Amino acid sequence: MKKLVISIIVAFLLWTIMFSPWTKEYVHFWTTMSVSAVLLIFLSFIFYGKEIRKSIWWSWKDVGIGVLSAVVLWGIFWLGNYFSTLLFPFAEAQIGGIYNMKSGENYWIVGLLLLFVIGPAEEIFWRGYVQQRLNQKYSVILSTVVATVVYTLVHIASFNFMLIMAAMVCGAFWGLMYSWKKNLLPLIISHALWDVAVFILFPIA
Repeated sequence: MKKLVISIIVAFLLWTIMFSPWTKEYVHFWTTMSVSAVLLIFLSFIFYGKEIRKSIWWSWKDVGIGVLSAVVLWGIFWLGNYFSTLLFPFAEAQIGGIYNMKSGENYWIVGLLLLFVIGPAEEIFWRGYVQQRLNQKYSVILSTVVATVVYTLVHIASFNFMLIMAAMVCGAFWGLMYSWKKNLLPLIISHALWDVAVFILFPIA
């Protein structure tokens, strides 16, 4: 478990650098996010590669589940955006702050990074490594809850309530999906497609 704790601490530090109001102005978000994603994949396969490889297999059914789940999650966020802007006066500004991260960027490059690097890396690390490793020691329910809480907390340095809640919803959604399927392929597809949809193709705000 020591290697897992070290890996989570590394992720927490990287996310803090990217999102903290005291550090984010000094780094380019998409470059830092991409480098962080590659590093997380590296740590995942160095510490837990054999198990991760076993948890990825191909089936058309799982591809379909991945695509459909991305659509469902986008719908959940559309509804969440609608109701949160009604309930919380700060929601619109905070959601706008999230979308400002792509301001001035080449959308093709950002989209490709989300689709082929960032989305897959997050699933390999958070569900394929963190949650699967926790499953070996704790119950499925407890490991899913703990992995979701940790995934949520790494975003806390942003001080952006809407981003933190978004991370919690995504962590729970994909965490439950992994507990159900035990296959990372539909999660990788879901995360990658959802990222591109919500940030580039069909932004909710």
